Amino acid sequence: MTYSQNRQTIRLQHYDYTNHSYYFITICCINRLHLFGYVIDNQMILNDCGKIAHDTWLYNQNKRQNIQLHNFIIMPNHIHAIIEIKEQLTNIHQDKFISQSNTIGSIIRGYKSSVSSQLKHIFNHSVWQKNYYEHIIRNEQSYQMISEYISNNPALWEQDRFYGA
Repeated sequence: MTYSQNRQTIRLQHYDYTNHSYYFITICCINRLHLFGYVIDNQMILNDCGKIAHDTWLYNQNKRQNIQLHNFIIMPNHIHAIIEIKEQLTNIHQDKFISQSNTIGSIIRGYKSSVSSQLKHIFNHSVWQKNYYEHIIRNEQSYQMISEYISNNPALWEQDRFYGA
């Protein structure tokens, strides 16, 4: 059995990822390589690849009407972000199938694909690990803690579990 056949989903089985909600997202670079820049004096300094990752994340706001981007940071080998799905935008067809293009998964897939496509002249493969980490933010206290964590990530970089990766 190959690794990809043995992977289990980390998504909640019966949760509708198109519903209005806030999500804390972490997406890691392949092999946790430091591709996007450096932390110097507790500040994240983006290189050209990091600027592409940053600008592409912001482009999501223009591309998708149903999302609001909140606090985020591009780190040397990952991105942390809070994303809000504001409303459910579904396309119900005659056969009652619902479009999945507005789920958190499709938003992340689109982002990862776009960044990798823009960087294909540098890398011959995706710059991202398979999958991503997502946490549904359920209350204001959790939102505030996560937002502070994102803001403070560069200052705490040397203690970050992704630092030595």
